[in-house]
Amino acid sequence: MKKKIFHFLQSIIIYLLYSICKIIGLKLSRVIFSFVFKKVGNFFKSKKIIINNLNRISPKISNLEKDIIVSKMWSNYGKTFIEYIFLSTFKKKTDHIDIKNKKAIDEILKKNKPVVFISGHFANYELMSMELIKAKAKLAIIYRPLNNIFLNPFMEYLRKKFVCENQIKKGLNGVKESLEYMKKGYSIALMVDQRVSEGPRIDFFNTGAHTTTLPAQLSYRFDCDIVPIYISRTQDDRFEMEILDPILISDGEKKDKELITKKINSAMEKLILKDPSQWILTHNRWK
Repeated sequence: MKKKIFHFLQSIIIYLLYSICKIIGLKLSRVIFSFVFKKVGNFFKSKKIIINNLNRISPKISNLEKDIIVSKMWSNYGKTFIEYIFLSTFKKKTDHIDIKNKKAIDEILKKNKPVVFISGHFANYELMSMELIKAKAKLAIIYRPLNNIFLNPFMEYLRKKFVCENQIKKGLNGVKESLEYMKKGYSIALMVDQRVSEGPRIDFFNTGAHTTTLPAQLSYRFDCDIVPIYISRTQDDRFEMEILDPILISDGEKKDKELITKKINSAMEKLILKDPSQWILTHNRWK
């Protein structure tokens, strides 16, 4: 009961903030929430988890570098948080993002064959799927519902209306839905950087971490590519998005879901190391 009351009060505050920021505009809202999250973020999320994650990613990093990375991460987190209420603006615009190799999307579409897009919680991660939809990709997204039942319906509404209409709730039913979508020729997009309780421990930055094997299973079932995507925020609050080469899987490896998942984790490591401050470091990935 206490948790529900807390979530209710939390949702009222967030709805109020979203309403105010819709009035004052995107630019000022970013400045405000970048500052706020840098100041109070560690009170709501364990700094110990964040530092432990950084230590696993790069053990040799200095304390000063850690502080800079954490500050930049909270700044991005705050901006991403408030950008949800401006998703309609991003949907209409094109000048806020630079897709480095848009030809890769065109080539995927020309093949008229589904793929599995994978990524992590980098910069404003919602924009990756949005841009794929703008490019006319047939896409369905696997998502994890918010714990707050008063906020989740609004977030689902925003995602369906402005990011991707086809939303698949994570879980056993979600796996079945994913199969049905792929049978109809839809590609699937999902984040693979968070812990999943049902996944095996796969090596991630030299430590076993529970990881979803769904991309590997879908790749084998539909003989399709697994394509990593990366997005980063620039200093002027624009975005750069990159479609990477498909993960190389030999014929002899196609049935080995754990080996393929290890390759996926390796691909995610390289993306995180590009700039750790772009990655949301607050999740207890190695729990």
